[in-house]
Amino acid sequence: MTIDTVSLDRMFHALSDSSRRGMIDRLGLGPASVMELAAPLPMALPTVMKHLNVLETSGLVRSAKAGRVRTYQLRQERLAELERWIGERKAGWNTAFDRLDQLLAEEDPKS
Repeated sequence: MTIDTVSLDRMFHALSDSSRRGMIDRLGLGPASVMELAAPLPMALPTVMKHLNVLETSGLVRSAKAGRVRTYQLRQERLAELERWIGERKAGWNTAFDRLDQLLAEEDPKS
């Protein structure tokens, strides 16, 4: 499955901020309310909400509201898509480097 460019850009943008990465780390432990996610951060609640909106728009998290409490949950499958995308590129780079090593070894008179 290939990730479309817009989704990929949104996920990388969401992960480009250290506060959002911290929220992702926290959500890796399990679902959390907005207040739980905001507690360790030195920012106002509206700013936290903007960060959570970026994460939700990227598809990395989902939220559900029960009464007055909004709870966020990590979407592991989206991280797996990113991991697959990175893995595909890494495999290509490794193949290219292996070919370069082979070529250099063939040209090296010491071999």
